[in-house]
Amino acid sequence: MSRPIQAQLDLQALKDNLQIVRRAAPGARVWSVVKANAYGHGLDRIWSALGATDGFALLNLEEAILLRERGWKGPVLLLEGFFSADELPLLDKYRLTTSVHSNWQIKALQNARLHAPLDIYLKVNSGMNRLGFQPDRVHTVWQQLRALKNTGEMTLMAHFADAEKPEGIVDAMVRINQAGEGLNCPRSLANSAATLWHPQSHCDWVRPGIILYGASPSGQWRDIADSGLKPVMSLRSEIIGVQNLKTGDTVGYGSRYRTTGEQRIGIVAGGYADGYPRVAPTGTPVWVDGVRTGTVGTVSMDMLAVDLTPCPQAGIGSPVELWGNEVKVDDVAAAAGTVGYELLTALAPRVPVVTL
Repeated sequence: MSRPIQAQLDLQALKDNLQIVRRAAPGARVWSVVKANAYGHGLDRIWSALGATDGFALLNLEEAILLRERGWKGPVLLLEGFFSADELPLLDKYRLTTSVHSNWQIKALQNARLHAPLDIYLKVNSGMNRLGFQPDRVHTVWQQLRALKNTGEMTLMAHFADAEKPEGIVDAMVRINQAGEGLNCPRSLANSAATLWHPQSHCDWVRPGIILYGASPSGQWRDIADSGLKPVMSLRSEIIGVQNLKTGDTVGYGSRYRTTGEQRIGIVAGGYADGYPRVAPTGTPVWVDGVRTGTVGTVSMDMLAVDLTPCPQAGIGSPVELWGNEVKVDDVAAAAGTVGYELLTALAPRVPVVTL
């Protein structure tokens, strides 16, 4: 494609990040979380780079089948389980592990005609109040599931709402331990933040997601700056136009930026239709021709403006990194009032992707 924007994926960084996870949780096996099309990186592009994982965890049945069709023979976990009893024959055919978080799923498993039992992850509501059974119901549900001919190995599963905080899992662990008291079974509790910062939660399986892709679970790059984790995705483009402005000139839709003196700005091929946040304010960091500078004015659908004052040598064709190794996606997200997760998963289909 002639338009210069593209996303570059560093697959070696992905492999290295997985090894960092293993060192952080040496006693646990690893579910590599590849939901949301591998956090916007493209499951089909990146899964083989995670081939040293113990299992893949995701949401969509279609993506689970893709992994099987590409040759992955290890465990695949459906984090939200099945959404209809009609899906159970496919879970059976492709030998998928399913979470169970609702009574109707138990009934569906009871009535299903399967060739072999399915491994089950029983979801405990740790206080986040999304999915899962209340702790005082877990023993009853466990016995119900254990009695079914369609139930294979069972694992206790939970999630943390506040694991990025120093004391963020204390209350949740109380609930989880209450739920699992007396149950001799594997546990899978730790998300990315708990994997890094709460070793008491590692148990048998950890479930890293965002850290595999080199972004911070807290939304602050500084929190993982010393971890060795590296960004996998770099969103890059070029300057396609230059404007020399006088005092009082405005930039972009809504004239939200007005110059206070003479200023040279560059126009970059990249906008909100590519996945760059429209709400990013003036001053959002961007890397231009080896120099860190900032955006200017409102982000358009296909273009955005950058201040060339710190990089007077830059001109048409100069390279731009919107996020990646020089400008962390967490920093762009923080400026826009969101998190790196959203930006990575919002990469637009029209952006070409190349693997390195």
